[in-house]
Amino acid sequence: MVSVPYPISAEDDGIKIKPEYMEKEKMYYCLYGQKVLLVFKDEQEFLNCYEIEDADIVKSVKDCSAPEEIEKVIDDYVSKNKISNIK
Repeated sequence: MVSVPYPISAEDDGIKIKPEYMEKEKMYYCLYGQKVLLVFKDEQEFLNCYEIEDADIVKSVKDCSAPEEIEKVIDDYVSKNKISNIK
């Protein structure tokens, strides 16, 4: 089985996105500075990016050890703040 590289990485000069490695409608996460970046490719292959600067969320994401934990942090925030149209 060939391993596909994670399509988003944080580097000194910014983030690098490789959409060719992205699955459609799957959310990818990246920490850059004091922000969490959420990126996904939609069914029409457009890239969508969300930037989260909320200090509590950034800290919670930094403490996560698996992507599932990050999804839970984001889902909890969305539910708590009654945000719609994020997914």
